[in-house]
Amino acid sequence: MPHLSRRGLLAAGGVAGLGALLAACGGEGSGSGSGGGSKGDGWAFTDGRGKKVTLDAVPQRIVAYTGTAAALWDFGIRDQIVGVFGPTKQKNGKPDVLAGDMDISKPALIGNAFGEFDLEKYAKTRPQLLISNMYVKGEFFYVPAESKDKIFKLAPQVAMKAAHVPMDEVVRQYAKLAESLGADVKAKSVTEAKARFEKAAERLRKAAKSGIRVMAASGAPDLLYVSDPGANSDLQYFKQLGVDFVVPDKVGKQGFFEELSWENADKYKADVIILDNRTQSLQPKALKSKPSWNDLPAVKAGQVAPWAAEPRFSYAGVAPLLENLAEAIEKAKKVR
Repeated sequence: MPHLSRRGLLAAGGVAGLGALLAACGGEGSGSGSGGGSKGDGWAFTDGRGKKVTLDAVPQRIVAYTGTAAALWDFGIRDQIVGVFGPTKQKNGKPDVLAGDMDISKPALIGNAFGEFDLEKYAKTRPQLLISNMYVKGEFFYVPAESKDKIFKLAPQVAMKAAHVPMDEVVRQYAKLAESLGADVKAKSVTEAKARFEKAAERLRKAAKSGIRVMAASGAPDLLYVSDPGANSDLQYFKQLGVDFVVPDKVGKQGFFEELSWENADKYKADVIILDNRTQSLQPKALKSKPSWNDLPAVKAGQVAPWAAEPRFSYAGVAPLLENLAEAIEKAKKVR
């Protein structure tokens, strides 16, 4: 789960010419959003809030959170994605890990970091639908709270529940969303990815019988975050398959992780550490400067593996996660 306690400054204030753009896009209550090119006889989808979102036609101009867009891309929804927001492009110009296999040169980049959401650029995409993940009830991930009212005036919104529910269920909901948007979920690429996912799940189930204990963690300059497998959708699913996870006993109020000072990094014993691989989290090379990190048994044994703490919720996106964790457990020895 993204570290909600480490959020940056939220985007605030208006933008030049916004009033005119809002008017051009229909403003609040515009129903089916803005822009042309819609097809079909109407569209409806019940999202993670339990809210039924309806449009006059299947939306052809979608703006989505990067991870959301990447999952839809895997299911075949591509040309309809006209804008993305969230970590998309690294400083070197290469796609962020959250972008998956998406061609990031195609959609407009509305924002590339937390708190970044260019409202004027968003309006210019003429959005018909806004889609994002929902980790905390009622909150659209990476949509700045201070400008969300203006953002929400431009197009209807769909929230995809991404926490407190097993990962396989989230993927199935994404498949339903993609199909409603016109994707062929029986296409060879999708069915092959699903078969790979199912095979990988059985491999992990078998590997987990070894009793190797795993700790899911994220590194920051001052803190080590230990994630709760009961909240994170991927960890919840891995646990259902039998993986023995460290369960932190002092989880924060949002229910995702426990914050440990580096002096207390050895509070929990684990044979394997899976480490958050996202851009904003410290990677093993950077963590070498932390003596308490180097002293952890799993680190000493070289039993640290990357963790996609924010899964791409498609079969193509999650199958490698299962394979990678299975491999890490298969190769590990007990060191606690």
